[in-house]
Amino acid sequence: MQLPHLKNGFLAFTLVAIASFSNVVLASCSPTSSQSQAPNHHSGMNHNTTMDLGPADANYDLRFIDAMIPHHQGAVVMAKEAQQKSQRPEIKQLAEEIIKAQNQEISQMQQWRTAWYPKAGDQPMAYNAHHGQMVEMSSAQMQAMMMNMDLGAADQEFDLRFIKAMIPHHEAAVTMAKDVVKKSQRAEIKNLAQTIIKAQDAEINQMQQWGTAWYNK
Repeated sequence: MQLPHLKNGFLAFTLVAIASFSNVVLASCSPTSSQSQAPNHHSGMNHNTTMDLGPADANYDLRFIDAMIPHHQGAVVMAKEAQQKSQRPEIKQLAEEIIKAQNQEISQMQQWRTAWYPKAGDQPMAYNAHHGQMVEMSSAQMQAMMMNMDLGAADQEFDLRFIKAMIPHHEAAVTMAKDVVKKSQRAEIKNLAQTIIKAQDAEINQMQQWGTAWYNK
């Protein structure tokens, strides 16, 4: 999947590439960066990006919602593919849990957006760290936030590719959720963030165990 060029270079907002659970490295989401293309089946961790949500201002929760909704949608896309292609009941069950939980959270965030930001409009919003202001999220940025990828054929390596795609995807969600815990003033958003951290950390640990047991990876 080739991301289209952004219409205006200055609208490219900061993405945070996860270097570890405790440290992050800032990187720009530009048409020539490594995040401009979705990885192929063997490209590893190139797509583990997460948005800089900006300062704890009046629109912070709006930017979190507009980032996490497409991010969850990307997880659901990959989980549905795993349901169709995986031969392991463990992966199918995990995929079912991801779809159920994240679709529920998407619905809840959509309701909050409507209730809390009735004048926000339909276009998702992002934070432009370079200019220190909020901007409309481009379609390319929306696709980058989804972080989904083609997991390939239903072969013996399918579950490994799913695991290697979903772990960094979950890590990105956990990073954004931790940012929310520090910055949001809304109890509802903080509770959602804590739920995301707890559930997805547990799923990361489970997938890591499966990777070791099934593929020695």
